[in-house]
Amino acid sequence: MTIAGPRNLITDVDGLVVGNAQDAKLKSGVTAILCQDSAVASVQVLGGAPGTRDTDLLEPHNTVESVNAIVLSGGSAFGLDAASGVQAALREKRVGFQIGDAVIPIVPGAILFDMINGGDKDWGLYPPYRELGYEAALAAGPDFDTGTAGAGAGAVTAELKGGLGSASAVLDNGVTVGALVAVNSVGTVNVAGGAHFWAAPFEMGSEFGGLGLPSPLPESTTDLRIKFRERQTLEGANTTIAAIATDAILTKAEAKRLAVAAHDGYARAIWPAHTPFDGDLIFCLATGRSGKRLEVDGFLDLCAVAASTMSRAIARGVYDATPEPGDLWPTWQDRYGNGG
Repeated sequence: MTIAGPRNLITDVDGLVVGNAQDAKLKSGVTAILCQDSAVASVQVLGGAPGTRDTDLLEPHNTVESVNAIVLSGGSAFGLDAASGVQAALREKRVGFQIGDAVIPIVPGAILFDMINGGDKDWGLYPPYRELGYEAALAAGPDFDTGTAGAGAGAVTAELKGGLGSASAVLDNGVTVGALVAVNSVGTVNVAGGAHFWAAPFEMGSEFGGLGLPSPLPESTTDLRIKFRERQTLEGANTTIAAIATDAILTKAEAKRLAVAAHDGYARAIWPAHTPFDGDLIFCLATGRSGKRLEVDGFLDLCAVAASTMSRAIARGVYDATPEPGDLWPTWQDRYGNGG
């Protein structure tokens, strides 16, 4: 039987630590996943409007096998600077790919759009994301905040405030899988505009309320609830960005396949997902710390659990969001928590 890890966070995967930095006035932030040893990595992009840095090198046919960190950031294209801040923090520690005397930290990243969420984006000449990335890297550890934190600090869905979510699972064979996601989707994570989460079938315990699915399903279950549709500003205004990680030993091609499989978690937790106006992306990290290489059946199970763990992380990101001054969207807790 698959169970949640001890923290129910991506850091249950041995070899990973996570740090957040955010600015409440800005309503934006950065999340850094640091690999204590370099980790085999790949990526899969299925959204139509991605914003990325150094993702081409993660394709299985390209040379670099492993990375030192992954960065998720708000700020739209401005947030791509966050990876430079994380890279600077790692370079100070001489962590990175070594060529002669040069040390080059390998830090791919992805961004989401949180530019019109009620935050003050009048930052002057240069955006603050490089500094936020540096702060996030310095803050990295096994425990970190979810909800309105890091890259999820300014995230919103179609009807509710989004957030940073994480979850983990331990398979029968002892392999651990973990997910970390900044939920900023064009669609909804809640069924028919109600309290129930699309991810409910995969919930462990009451990690996002324990409500299950509504019964019977409302007639409006398949109605489309689209963020910003009334403002006609859909293009480039969304994105759910994430990482799936495991302590199994994977090849780069297997890491690519695991990233592909984890996208099923988006489809199980967000309606609709992978739209032309989302930049939906999932990185994959394999630390190999378990020492386990998986046969065909074991890898199949890992791919399935990667999807369910991602679904759980998405729901948790919205469930954990907290209200702040100037919010334009309600939180789940505001609307449905405590009998609301």
